[in-house]
This record gives sequence, structure tokens and C-alpha cells, in this order.
Amino acid sequence: MQIIRYRDTDGRERVGLLTGEGGVRAFPDAEQRLCDLWTLRATELRALVSAVATRGAEAEARPPWLAPIDGESEVWAAGVTYKRSEEARREESATPDIYARVYTAERPELFFKATPRRVAGPEAAIAVRSDSDWDVPEPELTLVINAHGEIVGYTIGNDVSSRSIEGENPLYLPQAKVYAGSCALGPAIVPAWEIPDPYALSIELTIERDRQVCWQGRSSTADLRRRLEDLVAYLFREDEFPAGVFLCSGTALVPERPFTLQAGDVVSITITGLGTLRNRVVRGRLALKAASGGQSC
Repeated sequence: MQIIRYRDTDGRERVGLLTGEGGVRAFPDAEQRLCDLWTLRATELRALVSAVATRGAEAEARPPWLAPIDGESEVWAAGVTYKRSEEARREESATPDIYARVYTAERPELFFKATPRRVAGPEAAIAVRSDSDWDVPEPELTLVINAHGEIVGYTIGNDVSSRSIEGENPLYLPQAKVYAGSCALGPAIVPAWEIPDPYALSIELTIERDRQVCWQGRSSTADLRRRLEDLVAYLFREDEFPAGVFLCSGTALVPERPFTLQAGDVVSITITGLGTLRNRVVRGRLALKAASGGQSC
């Protein structure tokens, strides 16, 4: 069972459930937003999802899917949660010791990533910065956390990053990580109760260029150094998220130098039980705007 955000035949944004038969059952309230679901306790959400699964109205078979985030929800991310990430960050950086220290520290690295309007959904365009010469995707298991600090779902996240900008100076991380087209989520949200062990999920990253695979790698959430509930606890320690929050949990797949993303590349991320998130790469804000039909990101 998957929770999706989609556009119906009247052009309205709706929330629905993807059933095992491939159909979509719409939530009965046409004004239902995903962020409203994250105000519910986990037990309340599960009861609502069960009710929609059995009594929800059948929607069209294959409506266009949208990014599974809306309203005032935010996207945050954790860094250096896998050994490979710590190694890659040290390789790129002029000050490598800070990454070794945060890898072993009690306090995790957490940073703001995106607002809903900056998030690409399935099959939408993602972007690399026009002022960067080394750019990589970062495939991540992404937690969906309700306003009460409970993990209620999982989705796939792509934390697109400029290695060259962050490597020049760690204080440039916001510019390397937070810009138009730097985040993708999707294709759907799988309720947490559908994933019995989030530490046993395979993650696969495939990058195609000119219809040929130019980079591919696999990892597993079994290699996570941090516990997911610990990341959530630190995120909520001195902050509140009344509309819920998405937390990208870090990556273990980092393409080595000299590989860099190029315009036209297709990035596919597959995680066990969550499906595949696929996005095409463009270069720069103006190209992203054109790919998005002229809409600002």
C-alpha cells in the first residue's frame, strides 16, 4: 500500500492510496492535503488509511503523480551517516578532519534541505548548479515524520549536491545543498507499518547518459551508523514541525571523481519496497524553469 499525491482529471491535486491491484483510491475529502495527515498520531493515520483502502472512491487507473509533499512540510537531511559518505566528504574537502569528527560524534549533522515548491516529483527535472563543476546525486532512505515525532512512512530522496562548492569550504554547504532543483522525493510514501525492518533495505543508484549506464552502485541501510530514531530525536530536540517533516537519512552511494552529473542524465534510485524514483538532469535555474513549464521553483 502506498500513499500518493496526484492530479485528477479536473486538474485538482488529490491524495490517494495505490492499491495492490494498481488502482488508486482517493481520500474522500477533495481538499485533503498530505501535510494534514501528518498532524495525526500514527495510530490515527493507520486507521484512516485502512478506511480509505476499503471504502475510498476509485480514481482513474493511472493519474499523473506529483511529489509526495505539500503545504508547510519541510525537507531536512542528515549527513555523514555511512562510512562511505564520511570517506567521500574527506576526499573532497580542504578541511577533511571535520567529517571524521562528525562521523564519530554523538550529535549528528542535520541541515535544512527544501520546501515543497523546491521538490521534484517522479519523472520531473532535477538540477545541478550552473556555477559548479562537480555534482552528484545522493540516494537516501527518507523518513516521513508526523508532528508528534513519530516515523509514519518512508519514501525515496535524492539530495543532489555540489561537491566542488562544499569541498571548497564546508561553510558553503547551504549553497551546495539548497537551491532550485536540488531535491527529489517519490514516487510515493509507504506507511511505516508496511516496512518491517528499515535497516534491511537495498538501495540501488543507476545513472544513464545517452541511453547507456554510465554509473551504477548498490548499498544497504544495514550500513547505517546512526539509528533512525536518534536522528529524529535530535531534529525535534529544539524544533517543531506542525505540518510534519521529511528527513533524508544520508547516503552510502557516492560516485567517485572524476564522475559528475551532466544535463540530460537520467538518475534512477530504487529502494526495496519503495519503488523507483527517476529524474532527468538539467543544468541551472533557467533550464529547470523551462523544464517545469515556466513555473518558478
